[in-house]
Amino acid sequence: MGKEYKAKVFKSGNSLALRLPKELGLKEGSTMVLREEQGGYRFEEQEAPKAKLDVDKFWGKAKHLKVPERRDFDERPSTIAARLARKTQ
Repeated sequence: MGKEYKAKVFKSGNSLALRLPKELGLKEGSTMVLREEQGGYRFEEQEAPKAKLDVDKFWGKAKHLKVPERRDFDERPSTIAARLARKTQ
């Protein structure tokens, strides 16, 4: 099995809280998911949501940068054949 830790349940406002030992290596402020399984409980750390970058703060800051020109690509052979088939009809 693994190491055994003892934790104390105490009242915190209108809820109950469980004080976990520092040796578990949990980070302060992390969110935990608690599941009831086979008459017991299992908890695991919830994955942090991926951070999104707000570009509004950066927009217009690098005025010396130029927007690249559009680069056109060669048509695919299947596209050319379809266009030619429509012309001959």
